[in-house]
Amino acid sequence: MQFAKESTIRAAPEKVFAFHELPDAIERLIPPWENARIIQKADIAKIGSQAIIEQKIFGLISSRWIAEHTKYEPPGEFEDVQISGPFKSWRHRHIIKPHVSGAILRDEIEFEPPLWIFGRFAAPIFILPKLEKMFTFRHTVTRHWCENND
Repeated sequence: MQFAKESTIRAAPEKVFAFHELPDAIERLIPPWENARIIQKADIAKIGSQAIIEQKIFGLISSRWIAEHTKYEPPGEFEDVQISGPFKSWRHRHIIKPHVSGAILRDEIEFEPPLWIFGRFAAPIFILPKLEKMFTFRHTVTRHWCENND
């Protein structure tokens, strides 16, 4: 399955990429309604660096997500993949392209939901709306920082 979110940000691609390199970027990008705790931060500049996040799925089921950074090409792209976690598979590309107004930030996610066929039926109802809400928040946070910090 696929999910994508794209936004225009009035800042240079280098600045949008730099936001993601901030030491506290992950804390800024986790929405306040997510019941998540950062166990280990990743350094996106280091291939093989891992982030570990504990969260509660539906507020009930504990899950530990381990994501490894697999690509780092400033200022255009970086990528992480799930090593273990709630999805059968997860690949997240963070793409930043020049635009006449500044930059395009695009998040592309390829994933396979858990629970085999049941997960595929549940994804449009539960997973995709949650991703849309989460990435709308993340793009808003990124846009605000990039457009308001000189």
